[in-house]
Amino acid sequence: MNNEGKPYCEFLKLGGFIGMAFASSVTAQDAVKGNRDVNRPNIVLLLVDDLRWNSLGCAGNPVVLTPNVDRLARDGVRFTQACVTSAICMVSRASILTGQYMSRHGIDRFLKTIPDEALEMTYPAILHRNGYYTGYVGKYGVGNIREGQFDFSTEYEGRHWFPEGNGDSVHVTQKNLRDALGFLKQRPAGRPFYLTVGFFATHAEDGHPDQYRYQPQSAKLFNDITIPVPETGAPEYLKLLPFFIASEENEGRRRWHWRFDNPEKYQRYMKAYYRLLYEVDQAVGSIITELKNQGAYNNTLIIFMGDNGYFHGEHQLADKWYPYKESIRIPLVVVDPRIPDKQRGTTSNALVLNIDIAPAMLGSAGIPVPAEMQGQDFGVLYEKRHPKWRTDFFYEHPVVLDEKRIPASEAVIAKNTKYIWWPSYRYEEYYDLKKDPCEVHNCMGDPGYRHKILRMKKRFAQVKSYAKQVPEGQF
Repeated sequence: MNNEGKPYCEFLKLGGFIGMAFASSVTAQDAVKGNRDVNRPNIVLLLVDDLRWNSLGCAGNPVVLTPNVDRLARDGVRFTQACVTSAICMVSRASILTGQYMSRHGIDRFLKTIPDEALEMTYPAILHRNGYYTGYVGKYGVGNIREGQFDFSTEYEGRHWFPEGNGDSVHVTQKNLRDALGFLKQRPAGRPFYLTVGFFATHAEDGHPDQYRYQPQSAKLFNDITIPVPETGAPEYLKLLPFFIASEENEGRRRWHWRFDNPEKYQRYMKAYYRLLYEVDQAVGSIITELKNQGAYNNTLIIFMGDNGYFHGEHQLADKWYPYKESIRIPLVVVDPRIPDKQRGTTSNALVLNIDIAPAMLGSAGIPVPAEMQGQDFGVLYEKRHPKWRTDFFYEHPVVLDEKRIPASEAVIAKNTKYIWWPSYRYEEYYDLKKDPCEVHNCMGDPGYRHKILRMKKRFAQVKSYAKQVPEGQF
């Protein structure tokens, strides 16, 4: 990296990936007060890989150490029921970029190349066209990064340690932080900016026996505690799953054996996972400090979120993909200049989705949301007294690898009920989430739920149809 305060104009080779940097004769350090255009907020998206909703201290997790994200929650609003519409990295990230369901943007796990038209109408492209200085560092995850949409970009993922030019190695989270601070310190003054930090952690390095490869200074964390085993981690809960998910050929089961199939292994890998998360939190703290030092924090929309949830051994599964809560629910913490002071430090149980991120960014910048975007600006949830908001949503996931490994799934999900359809197996599930929050009692054969199931299946057809259409402001 260059010396602080000097123009930054070079190409950086980062772990085999090319990072395009930007040129500026006036740095952010020359403008200590931040942007002169106070009516156009800056935007920072902190996107963490494979992080579920309750892996934060502020969400009640008694083990994790996330003081900096917890501090963001005290300054903003934490959405307790945030979900993704597809629980897999590539598809979810495409939905974040476009504000669209997979059914509309068409990007699923089988695409070897991403059509340019699928990612033309993204929030970074729109912000860039509207005068924002745009940057992206870390994991992009949707094919090659669209450099024309970014003034600054570095792209790398897939492993936790990268070689440096002098033969040393750098951890991916430190690399994320270094590049994020490089953007913030060298951005042009007097111009609103947008930055995504795509943390690769807490994603496992699947091909490595250690899976979650944290930094040496984190090794002492959690050594004196025992990570609680989930209630539904016992063998009897596996038997309650659909037969094709409980099968040893299923990918969720294969990875459960990698990480969680005995007590010692469970403790080892969960502690390693939480160490990676702690390192991400420390990087978040350094980014917040830099924003505050520049006087930009109070005029910046900050969004901290996961790209999908993650099984920690529930139902004797690992990873994500399936329409159960561990897989689809994500953390979402928002610090927004639009939040009234009396609402800061509060929570919302609104069903906010990954497709809402792009509209929220554009809304905060005063930019009209394109009709192609199917999400909604969640700013209305704290700007209006009784805003209209969705009460359910459509979930979809493609076949990955093959139908035995990760089958396709679809669902309609509300706060208290869930209907799931597995098209490859013509198999149905219905859960009463109010009585059964752990999703272990499939009520499809229960005559007492017959009418509720019929209503839910009708609603399923409606939301599925909507996912394929251009929205007209209606849920």
